[in-house]
Amino acid sequence: MNNKSHPSRLDRISTSWSLLAQAKTGAGDAATAARCLLVERYRGAVRRYLGALLRNDEEADDLTQEFGLALIEGKLAKADRERGRFRDYVKTVVVHLVSRHRKKQKRLPRQSEGTSQATAPTARESEQAFLQSWRDELLARTWEALAQAHADFFTVLHFRAAHPDLAVDEMSRALTPQLGKKLTAESLRQTLHRARKMFADLLLDEVAQSLTNPTHEAIEQELSDLNLLGYCRPILQQKERRPAPKS
Repeated sequence: MNNKSHPSRLDRISTSWSLLAQAKTGAGDAATAARCLLVERYRGAVRRYLGALLRNDEEADDLTQEFGLALIEGKLAKADRERGRFRDYVKTVVVHLVSRHRKKQKRLPRQSEGTSQATAPTARESEQAFLQSWRDELLARTWEALAQAHADFFTVLHFRAAHPDLAVDEMSRALTPQLGKKLTAESLRQTLHRARKMFADLLLDEVAQSLTNPTHEAIEQELSDLNLLGYCRPILQQKERRPAPKS
């Protein structure tokens, strides 16, 4: 995978909005497959957010299942494609589920005098929790994609992330048995460089899937909003410097 391949991949990406349209208007297996793919993409972010919002693992698990079931059955709230970001839609749906859940809780008798509900987070805390959950899930999915695409790149880059201050010589010695081959300091630097480029490309793809129109400008803005731009800035800068194709 290299930088030149990225623009063509963006053209082929199924955005979450297009998948949602297929899930709502498609027929049979195609609609079911689109719904299941949407659940796969966003279940992790929803679970992270619900865990931070409710501060109760059992309730968070239950509402995450409810979210997935509602999505598979096509019962989610009306989407506003003009928003451009699928995360806004997902957040609206999840906040609605939480609000309905809390209303049900208020109607239930307390189990004991000492029982009290956790204090609901403020709007700002809720927004920050959602952005962090979305960011964490994008990174987790990107790491998973890197492991599937190139296991050695994953091993090297993940090791560097876990040991950011380790000297290259020490790192090469530690990684040699894991990779089953001897690494020189120079070959390790090259591998790290290529691994970072692949990770950035995969992260760009993950972000692009959540946008209505995944132009480079829209992707860069979303990366900035999610505090992920640092992972991809070198590749984006290379694309900006690349001369336009001759007509």
